[in-house]
Amino acid sequence: MLRDDLKQAQISAMKAGDKARVAAVRLIMARIKDRDIEQRTSAKPIEDDALIIETLQKMAKQRRESIEMFEKGGREELAAVERGELAVIEEFMPAQMDEAQTRAAIEAIKGEVGATGMKDMGRVMAGLKARHGSVLDMARASGWVKDSLQ
Repeated sequence: MLRDDLKQAQISAMKAGDKARVAAVRLIMARIKDRDIEQRTSAKPIEDDALIIETLQKMAKQRRESIEMFEKGGREELAAVERGELAVIEEFMPAQMDEAQTRAAIEAIKGEVGATGMKDMGRVMAGLKARHGSVLDMARASGWVKDSLQ
């Protein structure tokens, strides 16, 4: 279970004296705790590992955007900090599908839902998210779905 892996990573980083890793793991755990609190009032609860993976994906996306912005602004030292956090976040994420696997999944879902044009993009994206949401970057996949439906 991911929650246990995160706790173990925190303990081992603390024992090793790796302050940057401890800070990154604590950041992840704090965000997960926030999501747990949000889930208390939610109408439909999400399975624990799915919640953690979704949280990690959002955090990774935020770090990538921050890195890009810091590099454009000439703040390489801040970009380096973000890269370190991103590396720790990605350690706990499941392996992501590559482009070939994603395109194959898109074609399979297109066939199942009978997608023929751009009007069917929502149904294809919903199918992708339902089946492969935890191992797929939906932002990149949307571009490939568009290409496929045109």
